[in-house]
Amino acid sequence: VQLVESGGGLVQPGGSLRLSCAASGFTVFTFSRYGATGYRQVQGKGRELVAHISSSGGVTNYADSVKGRFTISRDNAKNTVYLQMNNLKTEDMANYYCHLASSWGQGTQVTVSS
Repeated sequence: VQLVESGGGLVQPGGSLRLSCAASGFTVFTFSRYGATGYRQVQGKGRELVAHISSSGGVTNYADSVKGRFTISRDNAKNTVYLQMNNLKTEDMANYYCHLASSWGQGTQVTVSS
């Protein structure tokens, strides 16, 4: 089982990015049984939960700091979870990870700077 994040990069404050977390080693049936969680971590600090989505995608939860700006979604047919990030702020700058079924991705760096 492997999770691969992509979509990070450099963006100006107020900009948007969409992160993807693609899972391999799952069948579509197995992937759809698990909720998924997005985390972020700034170097030297602990990992912070950003958003969670249920196995079906019907329930989502967000950290207060990203509510109204970030949207987590999933496409179970593609074994992929997405994190749409809008109105990015400098405090959103971090390495972003996905977690599903006891597996972690390698992370993707988001840099917010003018």
